[in-house]
Amino acid sequence: MIQIKNIGLIGFGVVGEGVYHVIHQTPGLQVCIKKIGVKQAHKNRNAPENLFTTDLKTIIDDPEIDTVVELIDDADAAFEIVRQSITRGKNVVTANKKMLAFHLTELIMLQRKHKVSLLYEAAVCGSIPILRNLEEYYNNDLLQSISGIVNGSTNFILTAMCDRQIPYAEALLAAQQAGFAESDPALDVEGFDAQNKLTLLLKHTFGLHVKPAQIFRKGITGISGEDINYAREKGLSVKLLAKAFFSKQQKIVAYVLPQFIQPHSQLSHVHNEYNGILIGSMLADEQFLYGKGAGRYPTASAVLSDISALNYGYRYEYKKSDNQTGPELETDYNISVYVSWKGEARIDKSLFTHISAVFSGDSGHYLTGVISLANLQLISSSANVSVIEMPAVQKSQKSLVPLIPERKEVAVLY
Repeated sequence: MIQIKNIGLIGFGVVGEGVYHVIHQTPGLQVCIKKIGVKQAHKNRNAPENLFTTDLKTIIDDPEIDTVVELIDDADAAFEIVRQSITRGKNVVTANKKMLAFHLTELIMLQRKHKVSLLYEAAVCGSIPILRNLEEYYNNDLLQSISGIVNGSTNFILTAMCDRQIPYAEALLAAQQAGFAESDPALDVEGFDAQNKLTLLLKHTFGLHVKPAQIFRKGITGISGEDINYAREKGLSVKLLAKAFFSKQQKIVAYVLPQFIQPHSQLSHVHNEYNGILIGSMLADEQFLYGKGAGRYPTASAVLSDISALNYGYRYEYKKSDNQTGPELETDYNISVYVSWKGEARIDKSLFTHISAVFSGDSGHYLTGVISLANLQLISSSANVSVIEMPAVQKSQKSLVPLIPERKEVAVLY
């Protein structure tokens, strides 16, 4: 057993302050926060003033500090903090999913070279212990899929739109006032946050390393009241999902996209800032993990768990990544979608391999059909276009069949 003694905490925002208080409320952990790195020197904070410093080098270079906990927003600055800390032989715990998504390969090489741990459970689903489960419990080649709600901000907004019929702009404002969305919410609502988290899930689920830009992404900004009404009429809800699964060609399909959810799905019961993850296994069928994905103490609990694991010398082993015959990313895959648009937006119907229904009315237009992810990229970039994946019907443990609405369900056809 390795005893972690002194921690350098960098960042004292919502999560950083939560970590500070949780550590002081957990005496059994027997660790000490020796120094806290911040941007502003003189500011009223709920901790002794002598703990704070704006000179981060005093933390990174301090030989008595064996672990750095990095909890800042700036991904570029976070990378330098983590890189330098590992190079100086310190363990690192971080929650910065964007930094990890763009630099994970380099950081894994560094941590192996310097024989330290880099842990980041809090970077994916807040309080849900998904990464360690994927590393330990699911340490095999029998996983078939992983999908779920990994962003609490968008789930809070979509819950308000679906359950309380609140318009998008009003739901976003409510999320910001509740502290679940930033003043600039693009990282969440455009799907970038979920995209970054999916890169980490791909690494730990299938051993597949990709850059975020390789993953198709469409957020929730285009979803309108008409889209929500369409869902309600069919007894469905809308969730932003991050998904990855094996195709028939045994390649990995991965994308971030809103999806219509049927009421019998566990994900239909994941509301507000909560997250939910479905893990599909060849032997264990489908298992579900649920918990708070945002907030001070849920995220702090994941950080605390990583700090505790360091006392046992725990490291991610990345055994699936070391398999040289691992899966490849599927770059062209057909999915069943609902696409709606307004105003001057135009949809090239020739890009679809199949169209099942088309509707046009005073409130807007929509169609349902099958299209490849590559072609979907061509039509989904406009802010006036909404794309939602159609729900799937579970036919067997190994196959999901898209549910396409019949033509007779559509009010106007042409």
